[in-house]
Amino acid sequence: MSDTREKLEQMGFRILDAVRTELLLSMRFMAPALNSLGFKMDLATSSAGTDAAYIRFNPGFLLQVYVERPRRMNRMYMHMLIHCLFRHMFSARDREDPELWDLCCDIAAESVVDSMTYDVIARSHSTFREGWYEKLESEIRILTAEKIYAWFLERDRDYAMEEALRREFTVDDHSFWQRMEDEEPREKPPGTPPGAPPDNDGQDGQQETQDSRHLKPVNPKEDEWKKNAEQIEADLDLIGKERSEEYGSLSRILRFESRKRTDYREFLQRFSILREEAGIDLDSFDYGFYYYGMELYGNMPLIEENEFREIRKVDSLVIAIDTSASCQKVLVQQFLNETADLLSGIGSFFKKTEIHLIECDDKVQNDRVISDISQLQQYAEEFEVKGGFGTDFRPVFNYVEDLRARGELENLRGLMYFTDGFGEYPKKPTDYETAFVFWKDEELDDTGVPDWAIKLFLTPEGMETVERRGSTH
Repeated sequence: MSDTREKLEQMGFRILDAVRTELLLSMRFMAPALNSLGFKMDLATSSAGTDAAYIRFNPGFLLQVYVERPRRMNRMYMHMLIHCLFRHMFSARDREDPELWDLCCDIAAESVVDSMTYDVIARSHSTFREGWYEKLESEIRILTAEKIYAWFLERDRDYAMEEALRREFTVDDHSFWQRMEDEEPREKPPGTPPGAPPDNDGQDGQQETQDSRHLKPVNPKEDEWKKNAEQIEADLDLIGKERSEEYGSLSRILRFESRKRTDYREFLQRFSILREEAGIDLDSFDYGFYYYGMELYGNMPLIEENEFREIRKVDSLVIAIDTSASCQKVLVQQFLNETADLLSGIGSFFKKTEIHLIECDDKVQNDRVISDISQLQQYAEEFEVKGGFGTDFRPVFNYVEDLRARGELENLRGLMYFTDGFGEYPKKPTDYETAFVFWKDEELDDTGVPDWAIKLFLTPEGMETVERRGSTH
């Protein structure tokens, strides 16, 4: 490596290291992310970008930006960290329009950086930028790259406007994302510190090529970035809401992205149990012995049908409905109808079943016990929002314990509480599955849910569930 090249590289390392230190001093919660990116000079770019393992940079670009506008360098670094935390580069290969995906990722990343009030990344916003934030937030509520991408695809494309948006929001070089698709992952050498000088990609004494097609691969470590996001989310929870103005929308979007998406039918299977029930079990019947006996003795099979079979059905379940005015009737009905349809698919109910439909605001207003799917559908049709009172979740749990003490709900598998999320939550953990069911997850503050309960979010796209355990406070 020539002296000039080595000096340029070391200069780039020093600039990025200084920026990283400044960000860390202001935002200590970002330490997991800041420590996960190394630095590497890459003359295939005219600016800088990341592949989730390194910040790859052109040294001339870094020097010019750092001297003329050092705060812009801070923002660029933060912008790239946001891409990594939300793992935008790992989804690029799945998008039909990679250029639109790049734009949506930049809008999402910049919206997070712009929402933060730390001096090291502060800048004034153009009216054009603010107008687009307002427009998108009014229609999709929470600005993730996936939601923004879907929003653009659902409308007639205005390519001139998209180009104007690129000029406004483009910050870094995304070409490294496409390069990842054709490379085999490789770990960095053990013990390599972030920002350490490159190892010539395995070519001792050979100059690193300027042609990006010949660069050896790096390991993006998608799982590492997922863990980084989880750690930062937990750290922000500890910092508390009183400082939320400083870190802006970062905590909210991390919380949204970290939710585990599962099929609603799969979730409802948790409330079913396996039990023997009278009936012929054809799956366990051996026709070979049956026909052999009939042939040998004429009318005496060597095996008879199994008169009992194991079947998975719902035994005991509680569905609590928040009847305060803030819960819309149509949403409750949709939730109940979808639940009824999926429960019938699970195998319906046992002959003796307890499904309690409890209506509650600040106290239990009604308890209707059903034993048939049609009764649940009828209840959905007749349901009316009572309204007028606040919400307290605790009376339902106290009522359930009273029922159990009287010998009812002996095999209670779980409780689902459909609500808008505003109310007093119980503190004592239950010995059965408890899920607070919300609608339109991007509009809700769900941080009050206790850590032992499940948050279940139902979305309009086929009643997909988005599941996450409550966060501790």
